[in-house]
Amino acid sequence: MAKIAAVKGTRDFYPEQMAVRNWIMEGWRQAGLRNGYVEYDGPIFEHLRLFTEKSGEEIADQLFFFTDRGGRALALRPEITPTLARMVNEQINSLARPIKWFSVPRLFRAEKPQRGRLREFFQWNVDVIGSEDILADAECIYTAIDYLRSVGLSSKDVVVKISSRKVLAALLKDLGFAEDGLEEVYVLLDKRPKLPREAFDEMAAEQIKDQALRNRLKEMLQRLQPEASEDSLSKLKVLAPEAVQADIVSFSDLFYYLELMGVADYCEFDINIVRGLAYYTGPVYEIYDRREPLRAVCGGGRYDDLLAGLGGQEVPATGFGMGDVVLELMLKERGLLGGAAQGLDFFVIDAGRELFSFSREDKDRCVLAVVSRLREKGFSAAFDYKRQPLGKQLKQAAAQKARWAVILGDETIKEGKVNVKNMAQGGQRTVGLEEFLSRPGETVK
Repeated sequence: MAKIAAVKGTRDFYPEQMAVRNWIMEGWRQAGLRNGYVEYDGPIFEHLRLFTEKSGEEIADQLFFFTDRGGRALALRPEITPTLARMVNEQINSLARPIKWFSVPRLFRAEKPQRGRLREFFQWNVDVIGSEDILADAECIYTAIDYLRSVGLSSKDVVVKISSRKVLAALLKDLGFAEDGLEEVYVLLDKRPKLPREAFDEMAAEQIKDQALRNRLKEMLQRLQPEASEDSLSKLKVLAPEAVQADIVSFSDLFYYLELMGVADYCEFDINIVRGLAYYTGPVYEIYDRREPLRAVCGGGRYDDLLAGLGGQEVPATGFGMGDVVLELMLKERGLLGGAAQGLDFFVIDAGRELFSFSREDKDRCVLAVVSRLREKGFSAAFDYKRQPLGKQLKQAAAQKARWAVILGDETIKEGKVNVKNMAQGGQRTVGLEEFLSRPGETVK
């Protein structure tokens, strides 16, 4: 039969790619732990309505869904925040607050694969549940920046663009937009940075029929151009209605806290940031590659109504997600991608003719016994199944990136000794077999 190819939009993780994936994920985990979060996970599939209730049309249109044998509508998780909300709802009265959790789930979205966007991907999710203080939002943003700094990305490489859904909604309603028309404006603003001015104006004319309303929106956007954050925030205070002045003060505090945390140079105010998910209620943000300003590596915000909307209590929450696909591209382009494939500690070589067939009295000196002893000590060790000539076995040791080759020869093994070869430097020395096996790490130093 013909070869079966991988599904478009998925990835095969060969050992070298797997090493990169593990390096990224380990960096995420370490950043989460050092910022005081603990790890969790949930099921890969959930009830379909968990994702259709509150995530919005964009996510609903990208679901891989199916019906199980019991007739239940299920979906592969396109994001993990609804799962997090469900899990917290189930044990809300027994969980100490604030709940600071992170996860590294595998996610699925039925969308067109393209550069930086696949149907299957991994995402680092970091959330704080149970605190309405803007400090929680600041710490989430700091945690994302903390990881990016740890892999060598400076404020010259990435920018955190921050806005507020709550303040933006008040501004739009003050201009004359109806509550039920805000989602369309959010979609419009989300596309604004990605479109030429003419294309944006055409889309705005299609969605906002009232020209006067359209002009007021255009004027507001021009006045709130993302310049220096302090200037833009000052203009925001002037434009915003009295009802949200307290929210603007809180929003300004967010930038102050980020300054105290030492990451203000990464952050700027941008009114165009709205995020695609419908459940956001307060500060929202996206982190962009400065070289490719249309490419976001991370996004998040406050979602105070989600837990209640999924049948739980009213509990404030905030958090972000950072995908591995765009992140890997960014790091690779800058020469910052780590994760070399893990090599062996020892490759044990059969350089004699009888080393696999020692008598029962000498069985402790054979290749299999030496390999087993090394593994018991916590070292990685391998050997050649074919018992090839010494030269070919050394090549195999090099191919498996072994640090040391342990050579068992007929004469040396009879004397209770082995030859240990440094594969990187080429040096070789003879040591006692028992001495080596009792202290492998110290013997080869």
